[in-house]
Amino acid sequence: MDVNVAAAAACAIAGLGVGLTASIAFRWSEREQARGRTGRTSRTSRNGATAEPDQEPALPPGVDTVLSVLRSCAIVLGEGDEVVKASSAAYAMGLVRGGRVAVDQMLALARSTRRDGEIRQIELELTRPGASARTAEPLAVSVRVAPLGSRLVLVLVEDRTERRRIEAIRRDFVANVSHELKTPVGALSLLSEAVADASDDPEAVQRFAGRMQVEATRLASLVQEIIDLSRVQDDQLKVDPEPVAVDELIAEAIDRCRQTAAAKQIVIAAGGTTDLYLVGNRGQLAAALGNLVENAVNYSPPRTRVALATRRISSAAALGEADGELIEISVTDQGIGISEKDRERIFERFYRVDPARSRLTGGTGLGLSIVKHVAASHRGTVSVWSVEGQGSTFTLRLPAGQAPAEDRDNHAATTLPAPEARS
Repeated sequence: MDVNVAAAAACAIAGLGVGLTASIAFRWSEREQARGRTGRTSRTSRNGATAEPDQEPALPPGVDTVLSVLRSCAIVLGEGDEVVKASSAAYAMGLVRGGRVAVDQMLALARSTRRDGEIRQIELELTRPGASARTAEPLAVSVRVAPLGSRLVLVLVEDRTERRRIEAIRRDFVANVSHELKTPVGALSLLSEAVADASDDPEAVQRFAGRMQVEATRLASLVQEIIDLSRVQDDQLKVDPEPVAVDELIAEAIDRCRQTAAAKQIVIAAGGTTDLYLVGNRGQLAAALGNLVENAVNYSPPRTRVALATRRISSAAALGEADGELIEISVTDQGIGISEKDRERIFERFYRVDPARSRLTGGTGLGLSIVKHVAASHRGTVSVWSVEGQGSTFTLRLPAGQAPAEDRDNHAATTLPAPEARS
Protein backbone atom coordinates (compact mmCIF):
# COMPACT_ATOMS: atom_id res chain seq x y z
CA MET A 1 0.00 0.00 0.00
CA ASP A 2 2.86 2.35 0.86
CA VAL A 3 4.34 1.79 -2.60
CA ASN A 4 1.03 2.61 -4.31
CA VAL A 5 0.60 5.75 -2.24
CA ALA A 6 4.11 6.88 -3.10
CA ALA A 7 3.54 6.26 -6.81
CA ALA A 8 0.28 8.18 -6.72
CA ALA A 9 1.97 11.10 -4.97
CA ALA A 10 4.78 11.12 -7.53
CA CYS A 11 2.25 11.18 -10.39
CA ALA A 12 0.37 14.06 -8.75
CA ILE A 13 3.54 16.09 -8.33
CA ALA A 14 4.53 15.42 -11.95
CA GLY A 15 1.08 16.47 -13.18
CA LEU A 16 1.25 19.64 -11.15
CA GLY A 17 4.63 20.48 -12.64
CA VAL A 18 3.37 19.94 -16.16
CA GLY A 19 0.36 22.15 -15.47
CA LEU A 20 2.48 24.95 -14.06
CA THR A 21 4.86 24.70 -17.01
CA ALA A 22 1.96 24.88 -19.52
CA SER A 23 0.42 27.83 -17.68
CA ILE A 24 3.71 29.73 -17.68
CA ALA A 25 4.22 28.98 -21.39
CA PHE A 26 0.70 30.14 -22.21
CA ARG A 27 1.17 33.38 -20.26
CA TRP A 28 4.48 34.00 -21.99
CA SER A 29 2.93 33.35 -25.39
CA GLU A 30 0.09 35.82 -24.70
CA ARG A 31 2.55 38.47 -23.56
CA GLU A 32 4.68 38.04 -26.65
CA GLN A 33 1.64 38.26 -28.92
CA ALA A 34 0.46 41.42 -27.16
CA ARG A 35 3.88 42.96 -27.47
CA GLY A 36 3.94 42.00 -31.12
CA ARG A 37 0.55 43.64 -31.70
CA THR A 38 1.58 46.93 -30.13
CA GLY A 39 4.86 46.88 -31.96
CA ARG A 40 6.91 47.47 -28.82
CA THR A 41 9.21 44.42 -28.78
CA SER A 42 12.87 45.16 -29.38
CA ARG A 43 15.22 43.10 -31.39
CA THR A 44 19.00 42.95 -31.20
CA SER A 45 21.15 43.54 -34.22
CA ARG A 46 24.26 41.52 -35.07
CA ASN A 47 26.54 44.03 -33.37
CA GLY A 48 24.57 43.78 -30.12
CA ALA A 49 22.85 47.21 -30.39
CA THR A 50 19.14 47.50 -29.73
CA ALA A 51 17.19 48.07 -32.96
CA GLU A 52 14.05 50.13 -33.45
CA PRO A 53 10.74 48.75 -32.15
CA ASP A 54 8.73 46.52 -34.44
CA GLN A 55 6.37 48.22 -36.84
CA GLU A 56 2.70 48.83 -36.04
CA PRO A 57 0.10 46.44 -37.46
CA ALA A 58 -0.04 46.94 -41.20
CA LEU A 59 -2.98 48.84 -42.69
CA PRO A 60 -4.93 47.27 -45.57
CA PRO A 61 -3.51 48.18 -48.99
CA GLY A 62 -4.45 51.71 -50.13
CA VAL A 63 -5.89 52.82 -46.78
CA ASP A 64 -2.85 54.90 -45.86
CA THR A 65 -3.11 56.82 -49.14
CA VAL A 66 -6.82 57.45 -48.69
CA LEU A 67 -6.39 58.68 -45.11
CA SER A 68 -3.68 61.13 -46.17
CA VAL A 69 -6.07 63.00 -48.50
CA LEU A 70 -9.12 63.08 -46.25
CA ARG A 71 -10.21 66.48 -44.97
CA SER A 72 -11.45 64.88 -41.75
CA CYS A 73 -9.18 63.89 -38.88
CA ALA A 74 -8.41 60.16 -39.13
CA ILE A 75 -7.50 57.75 -36.34
CA VAL A 76 -6.91 54.01 -36.75
CA LEU A 77 -7.16 51.92 -33.56
CA GLY A 78 -5.74 48.45 -33.03
CA GLU A 79 -7.18 45.55 -31.07
CA GLY A 80 -5.96 46.95 -27.74
CA ASP A 81 -7.34 50.48 -28.40
CA GLU A 82 -3.81 51.63 -29.25
CA VAL A 83 -3.45 54.26 -31.96
CA VAL A 84 -1.99 52.59 -35.05
CA LYS A 85 -2.14 55.75 -37.19
CA ALA A 86 -3.44 59.28 -36.65
CA SER A 87 -3.38 62.41 -38.77
CA SER A 88 -1.59 65.52 -37.55
CA ALA A 89 -4.93 67.29 -37.16
CA ALA A 90 -6.00 64.66 -34.62
CA TYR A 91 -3.02 65.59 -32.45
CA ALA A 92 -3.61 69.32 -32.98
CA MET A 93 -7.23 69.00 -31.86
CA GLY A 94 -6.19 67.08 -28.75
CA LEU A 95 -7.97 63.88 -29.79
CA VAL A 96 -4.82 61.72 -29.39
CA ARG A 97 -2.39 61.93 -26.48
CA GLY A 98 0.37 59.50 -25.64
CA GLY A 99 -0.64 57.01 -28.30
CA ARG A 100 -4.18 56.73 -26.94
CA VAL A 101 -7.54 58.31 -27.76
CA ALA A 102 -8.11 61.13 -25.26
CA VAL A 103 -11.90 61.37 -25.63
CA ASP A 104 -13.82 58.76 -23.66
CA GLN A 105 -16.97 58.94 -25.82
CA MET A 106 -14.97 58.25 -28.97
CA LEU A 107 -13.17 55.33 -27.32
CA ALA A 108 -16.45 53.79 -26.13
CA LEU A 109 -17.90 54.16 -29.63
CA ALA A 110 -14.85 52.44 -31.15
CA ARG A 111 -15.13 49.52 -28.73
CA SER A 112 -18.81 49.04 -29.57
CA THR A 113 -18.00 49.02 -33.29
CA ARG A 114 -15.18 46.51 -32.78
CA ARG A 115 -17.58 44.27 -30.87
CA ASP A 116 -20.46 44.12 -33.34
CA GLY A 117 -19.03 45.61 -36.58
CA GLU A 118 -21.71 48.30 -36.93
CA ILE A 119 -20.94 51.81 -38.21
CA ARG A 120 -21.75 54.49 -35.64
CA GLN A 121 -21.90 58.29 -35.66
CA ILE A 122 -22.19 60.88 -32.90
CA GLU A 123 -22.02 64.67 -32.46
CA LEU A 124 -19.77 65.93 -29.66
CA GLU A 125 -18.67 69.23 -28.15
CA LEU A 126 -15.07 69.22 -26.97
CA THR A 127 -12.87 71.70 -25.15
CA ARG A 128 -10.20 73.28 -27.34
CA PRO A 129 -6.62 72.25 -26.49
CA GLY A 130 -5.11 74.65 -23.97
CA ALA A 131 -8.37 76.60 -23.55
CA SER A 132 -10.59 77.04 -20.53
CA ALA A 133 -13.80 75.02 -20.60
CA ARG A 134 -15.73 77.98 -19.15
CA THR A 135 -14.68 80.79 -21.47
CA ALA A 136 -13.59 79.18 -24.74
CA GLU A 137 -15.99 78.33 -27.55
CA PRO A 138 -16.48 74.55 -27.62
CA LEU A 139 -15.17 72.52 -30.51
CA ALA A 140 -18.15 70.99 -32.33
CA VAL A 141 -17.19 67.74 -34.07
CA SER A 142 -18.95 64.92 -35.88
CA VAL A 143 -17.45 61.49 -35.10
CA ARG A 144 -17.98 58.49 -37.41
CA VAL A 145 -16.59 55.06 -36.46
CA ALA A 146 -16.38 52.04 -38.80
CA PRO A 147 -14.58 48.68 -38.79
CA LEU A 148 -11.42 48.53 -40.91
CA GLY A 149 -10.73 44.92 -41.78
CA SER A 150 -11.05 42.29 -39.08
CA ARG A 151 -8.85 43.83 -36.39
CA LEU A 152 -8.74 47.61 -36.88
CA VAL A 153 -11.25 50.39 -36.27
CA LEU A 154 -11.34 53.65 -38.22
CA VAL A 155 -12.42 56.89 -36.49
CA LEU A 156 -13.15 59.94 -38.65
CA VAL A 157 -13.63 63.29 -36.91
CA GLU A 158 -14.92 66.35 -38.78
CA ASP A 159 -14.67 69.82 -37.26
CA ARG A 160 -18.03 71.51 -37.67
CA THR A 161 -17.45 74.50 -35.41
CA GLU A 162 -17.34 77.03 -38.24
CA ARG A 163 -20.31 75.47 -39.99
CA ARG A 164 -22.34 75.58 -36.79
CA ARG A 165 -21.38 79.21 -36.23
CA ILE A 166 -22.44 80.13 -39.77
CA GLU A 167 -25.74 78.32 -39.31
CA ALA A 168 -26.34 80.22 -36.08
CA ILE A 169 -25.58 83.53 -37.83
CA ARG A 170 -27.93 82.60 -40.65
CA ARG A 171 -30.74 81.74 -38.23
CA ASP A 172 -30.24 84.99 -36.35
CA PHE A 173 -30.14 86.94 -39.59
CA VAL A 174 -33.39 85.44 -40.86
CA ALA A 175 -35.06 86.03 -37.50
CA ASN A 176 -33.83 89.64 -37.37
CA VAL A 177 -34.85 90.37 -40.95
CA SER A 178 -38.30 88.94 -40.31
CA HIS A 179 -38.68 91.09 -37.21
CA GLU A 180 -37.39 94.25 -38.89
CA LEU A 181 -39.65 93.79 -41.92
CA LYS A 182 -42.73 93.12 -39.81
CA THR A 183 -42.42 96.49 -38.05
CA PRO A 184 -42.86 98.82 -41.06
CA VAL A 185 -45.20 96.41 -42.84
CA GLY A 186 -47.43 96.24 -39.77
CA ALA A 187 -47.33 100.02 -39.40
CA LEU A 188 -48.33 100.48 -43.04
CA SER A 189 -51.25 98.10 -42.55
CA LEU A 190 -52.53 99.95 -39.49
CA LEU A 191 -52.06 103.35 -41.10
CA SER A 192 -53.95 102.28 -44.21
CA GLU A 193 -56.86 101.19 -42.01
CA ALA A 194 -56.70 104.53 -40.21
CA VAL A 195 -56.81 106.39 -43.54
CA ALA A 196 -59.86 104.38 -44.60
CA ASP A 197 -61.66 105.12 -41.32
CA ALA A 198 -60.81 108.84 -41.52
CA SER A 199 -61.88 109.32 -45.12
CA ASP A 200 -64.16 112.23 -44.10
CA ASP A 201 -61.36 114.01 -42.19
CA PRO A 202 -58.85 115.54 -44.62
CA GLU A 203 -56.42 116.58 -41.87
CA ALA A 204 -56.29 113.05 -40.43
CA VAL A 205 -55.83 111.56 -43.88
CA GLN A 206 -52.93 113.91 -44.54
CA ARG A 207 -51.33 113.11 -41.18
CA PHE A 208 -51.67 109.35 -41.66
CA ALA A 209 -50.41 109.61 -45.24
CA GLY A 210 -47.28 111.37 -44.00
CA ARG A 211 -46.69 108.59 -41.51
CA MET A 212 -47.16 106.03 -44.28
CA GLN A 213 -44.49 107.76 -46.34
CA VAL A 214 -42.08 107.60 -43.41
CA GLU A 215 -42.68 103.87 -42.92
CA ALA A 216 -42.46 103.20 -46.65
CA THR A 217 -39.11 105.02 -46.80
CA ARG A 218 -37.88 103.01 -43.82
CA LEU A 219 -38.97 99.76 -45.49
CA ALA A 220 -37.28 100.70 -48.77
CA SER A 221 -34.08 101.60 -46.90
CA LEU A 222 -34.09 98.31 -45.03
CA VAL A 223 -34.59 96.26 -48.20
CA GLN A 224 -31.83 98.16 -50.00
CA GLU A 225 -29.37 97.65 -47.12
CA ILE A 226 -30.17 93.94 -47.03
CA ILE A 227 -29.39 93.80 -50.76
CA ASP A 228 -26.16 95.76 -50.24
CA LEU A 229 -25.11 93.47 -47.40
CA SER A 230 -25.76 90.35 -49.47
CA ARG A 231 -23.49 91.73 -52.19
CA VAL A 232 -20.50 92.40 -49.95
CA GLN A 233 -20.73 89.74 -47.24
CA ASP A 234 -18.60 87.19 -49.14
CA ASP A 235 -15.56 89.50 -48.74
CA GLN A 236 -14.78 89.43 -52.45
CA LEU A 237 -15.01 92.05 -55.16
CA LYS A 238 -17.61 91.09 -57.75
CA VAL A 239 -16.30 93.40 -60.46
CA ASP A 240 -12.91 94.46 -61.73
CA PRO A 241 -11.45 97.05 -59.35
CA GLU A 242 -10.99 100.59 -60.61
CA PRO A 243 -9.23 103.73 -59.33
CA VAL A 244 -11.58 105.70 -57.08
CA ALA A 245 -10.93 109.30 -56.04
CA VAL A 246 -11.28 109.77 -52.28
CA ASP A 247 -12.32 113.41 -52.75
CA GLU A 248 -15.30 112.29 -54.83
CA LEU A 249 -16.33 109.72 -52.21
CA ILE A 250 -16.23 112.37 -49.48
CA ALA A 251 -18.23 114.86 -51.56
CA GLU A 252 -20.85 112.19 -52.29
CA ALA A 253 -21.10 111.17 -48.62
CA ILE A 254 -21.55 114.79 -47.51
CA ASP A 255 -24.18 115.43 -50.17
CA ARG A 256 -26.07 112.32 -49.05
CA CYS A 257 -26.50 113.72 -45.52
CA ARG A 258 -26.75 117.41 -46.38
CA GLN A 259 -30.49 117.81 -45.73
CA THR A 260 -30.46 115.86 -42.46
CA ALA A 261 -27.46 117.83 -41.22
CA ALA A 262 -29.04 121.17 -42.20
CA ALA A 263 -32.25 120.30 -40.35
CA LYS A 264 -30.19 119.69 -37.16
CA GLN A 265 -27.81 122.61 -37.85
CA ILE A 266 -24.86 120.23 -37.94
CA VAL A 267 -21.73 121.41 -39.76
CA ILE A 268 -19.93 118.78 -41.87
CA ALA A 269 -16.30 119.70 -42.55
CA ALA A 270 -13.71 117.83 -44.62
CA GLY A 271 -9.95 118.24 -44.51
CA GLY A 272 -6.64 116.48 -44.81
CA THR A 273 -4.65 115.26 -47.79
CA THR A 274 -6.28 115.69 -51.19
CA ASP A 275 -5.84 113.88 -54.52
CA LEU A 276 -5.80 110.44 -52.90
CA TYR A 277 -7.02 107.32 -54.70
CA LEU A 278 -8.29 103.89 -53.72
CA VAL A 279 -8.67 100.77 -55.83
CA GLY A 280 -11.95 98.87 -55.65
CA ASN A 281 -15.67 98.93 -56.26
CA ARG A 282 -16.78 102.55 -56.32
CA GLY A 283 -20.37 101.81 -55.36
CA GLN A 284 -19.38 99.76 -52.32
CA LEU A 285 -16.82 102.31 -51.15
CA ALA A 286 -19.33 105.14 -51.51
CA ALA A 287 -21.93 103.17 -49.56
CA ALA A 288 -19.45 102.42 -46.75
CA LEU A 289 -18.28 106.03 -46.31
CA GLY A 290 -21.84 107.31 -46.71
CA ASN A 291 -22.99 105.00 -43.90
CA LEU A 292 -20.27 106.32 -41.59
CA VAL A 293 -21.16 109.97 -42.24
CA GLU A 294 -24.89 109.30 -42.01
CA ASN A 295 -24.39 107.44 -38.74
CA ALA A 296 -22.37 110.38 -37.33
CA VAL A 297 -25.07 112.88 -38.28
CA ASN A 298 -27.95 110.77 -36.96
CA TYR A 299 -26.33 110.21 -33.57
CA SER A 300 -25.08 113.78 -33.08
CA PRO A 301 -27.06 116.41 -31.16
CA PRO A 302 -28.12 119.63 -32.96
CA ARG A 303 -25.63 122.46 -33.56
CA THR A 304 -22.55 120.19 -33.40
CA ARG A 305 -19.83 119.31 -35.89
CA VAL A 306 -18.94 116.24 -37.95
CA ALA A 307 -15.40 116.16 -39.35
CA LEU A 308 -13.88 114.05 -42.13
CA ALA A 309 -10.11 113.76 -42.43
CA THR A 310 -7.93 111.88 -44.92
CA ARG A 311 -4.24 111.04 -44.96
CA ARG A 312 -1.75 108.56 -46.40
CA ILE A 313 -0.01 106.23 -43.92
CA SER A 314 2.32 103.23 -43.98
CA SER A 315 0.67 99.82 -43.76
CA ALA A 316 3.66 98.52 -41.78
CA ALA A 317 2.89 100.99 -39.00
CA ALA A 318 -0.86 100.51 -39.12
CA LEU A 319 -1.24 96.77 -39.65
CA GLY A 320 2.21 95.36 -38.97
CA GLU A 321 2.35 93.90 -42.47
CA ALA A 322 4.73 94.27 -45.38
CA ASP A 323 5.58 97.86 -46.14
CA GLY A 324 3.01 99.60 -48.29
CA GLU A 325 0.66 102.56 -48.24
CA LEU A 326 -2.86 102.93 -46.87
CA ILE A 327 -5.45 105.64 -47.18
CA GLU A 328 -6.97 106.49 -43.80
CA ILE A 329 -10.39 108.14 -43.72
CA SER A 330 -11.72 109.14 -40.30
CA VAL A 331 -15.20 110.38 -39.42
CA THR A 332 -15.47 112.18 -36.07
CA ASP A 333 -18.66 113.33 -34.36
CA GLN A 334 -19.60 115.04 -31.09
CA GLY A 335 -22.44 112.65 -30.36
CA ILE A 336 -23.52 110.51 -27.44
CA GLY A 337 -20.53 108.16 -27.66
CA ILE A 338 -20.46 104.38 -27.35
CA SER A 339 -19.86 102.36 -24.20
CA GLU A 340 -17.06 99.81 -24.05
CA LYS A 341 -19.41 96.81 -24.05
CA ASP A 342 -21.26 98.17 -27.08
CA ARG A 343 -18.07 98.91 -29.02
CA GLU A 344 -17.42 95.16 -29.25
CA ARG A 345 -20.73 94.54 -31.02
CA ILE A 346 -21.59 97.62 -33.07
CA PHE A 347 -20.42 95.97 -36.30
CA GLU A 348 -22.83 93.07 -35.84
CA ARG A 349 -25.91 92.91 -38.05
CA PHE A 350 -28.99 94.61 -36.61
CA TYR A 351 -27.19 95.55 -33.40
CA ARG A 352 -28.20 98.98 -32.07
CA VAL A 353 -26.67 100.85 -29.16
CA ASP A 354 -29.98 102.61 -28.51
CA PRO A 355 -32.93 100.86 -30.22
CA ALA A 356 -35.35 103.68 -29.33
CA ARG A 357 -33.08 106.29 -30.89
CA SER A 358 -32.57 104.10 -33.95
CA ARG A 359 -36.31 104.03 -34.55
CA LEU A 360 -36.40 107.84 -34.40
CA THR A 361 -33.48 108.21 -36.82
CA GLY A 362 -34.67 105.45 -39.13
CA GLY A 363 -31.62 103.28 -38.50
CA THR A 364 -31.78 99.64 -39.58
CA GLY A 365 -28.75 98.31 -37.71
CA LEU A 366 -27.06 97.19 -40.93
CA GLY A 367 -25.00 100.27 -41.83
CA LEU A 368 -21.88 99.48 -39.81
CA SER A 369 -22.06 95.81 -40.76
CA ILE A 370 -21.92 96.85 -44.42
CA VAL A 371 -18.92 99.07 -43.67
CA LYS A 372 -17.11 96.13 -42.06
CA HIS A 373 -17.72 93.81 -45.03
CA VAL A 374 -16.72 96.47 -47.58
CA ALA A 375 -13.48 97.08 -45.69
CA ALA A 376 -12.74 93.34 -45.57
CA SER A 377 -13.50 92.83 -49.26
CA HIS A 378 -11.05 95.65 -50.11
CA ARG A 379 -8.33 94.18 -47.83
CA GLY A 380 -8.77 96.97 -45.30
CA THR A 381 -10.03 97.51 -41.77
CA VAL A 382 -12.49 99.67 -39.86
CA SER A 383 -12.09 100.60 -36.21
CA VAL A 384 -13.79 102.85 -33.66
CA TRP A 385 -12.66 105.09 -30.82
CA SER A 386 -15.33 106.48 -28.56
CA VAL A 387 -15.97 108.00 -25.14
CA GLU A 388 -19.47 108.25 -23.75
CA GLY A 389 -20.70 111.83 -23.81
CA GLN A 390 -17.79 113.07 -25.93
CA GLY A 391 -18.30 111.50 -29.33
CA SER A 392 -16.85 108.83 -31.60
CA THR A 393 -14.30 108.46 -34.38
CA PHE A 394 -14.65 105.75 -37.00
CA THR A 395 -11.49 105.09 -39.00
CA LEU A 396 -11.47 103.33 -42.36
CA ARG A 397 -8.07 102.13 -43.65
CA LEU A 398 -7.80 100.85 -47.22
CA PRO A 399 -4.88 100.08 -49.57
CA ALA A 400 -3.79 103.10 -51.57
CA GLY A 401 -4.19 103.20 -55.32
CA GLN A 402 -2.93 105.31 -58.18
CA ALA A 403 -4.77 107.91 -60.15
CA PRO A 404 -5.78 107.04 -63.73
CA ALA A 405 -3.08 107.73 -66.29
CA GLU A 406 -4.92 110.70 -67.81
CA ASP A 407 -5.34 112.33 -64.40
CA ARG A 408 -1.63 111.89 -63.62
CA ASP A 409 -0.71 113.49 -66.96
CA ASN A 410 -3.04 116.44 -66.36
CA HIS A 411 -1.69 116.91 -62.83
CA ALA A 412 1.91 116.82 -64.08
CA ALA A 413 1.12 119.35 -66.82
CA THR A 414 -0.35 121.83 -64.33
CA THR A 415 2.55 121.52 -61.88
CA LEU A 416 5.50 121.77 -64.32
CA PRO A 417 7.50 124.99 -63.94
CA ALA A 418 7.25 127.52 -66.74
CA PRO A 419 10.14 127.38 -69.22
CA GLU A 420 12.81 130.08 -68.80
CA ALA A 421 12.74 132.89 -71.35
CA ARG A 422 15.53 132.82 -73.85
CA SER A 423 17.63 135.88 -74.33
